[in-house]
Amino acid sequence: MTVVEIKSELLQHCQKQVDNRFSRIKQTIADIEESLLEESKSSSGDKHETGRAMLQIERENAGKQLQEIEKIIPLLKKIEVAATSDYARLGSLIYTDKFTYFISLSIGTVPLGKKDYLCVALNSPVGLLLSGKRKGEEFNLNGSSYKITSVK
Repeated sequence: MTVVEIKSELLQHCQKQVDNRFSRIKQTIADIEESLLEESKSSSGDKHETGRAMLQIERENAGKQLQEIEKIIPLLKKIEVAATSDYARLGSLIYTDKFTYFISLSIGTVPLGKKDYLCVALNSPVGLLLSGKRKGEEFNLNGSSYKITSVK
């Protein structure tokens, strides 16, 4: 696989994760709305009010999650898989002596072919350590030293 093909596959995997999470959150909100309607039809005093309050809190939490995912969507669109750079940045594949990182979203390990790639966000602890680094540079993470062998 070429670097562009690898980046494309990894980006598609990230997009799928975002789409799935977005769908789950939207479904959760729809379920909460339906439950709120059901609660409105019920009139069992304090129990009724407690149930409504709990549903309102759940709806607020789901709304916050939706806002977070909506911030991620434009970030994914900024990743140009064909772009190359000699330093680590959003969309870079960073090969180290231990792991290969794809700076995109923090979704963890993604197996492609016979190799695993660690997808990390630019603003994550690992992403911040990698950002701006070039081939030959080193960084320390959790007491381990890593040497960058290539940036694509």
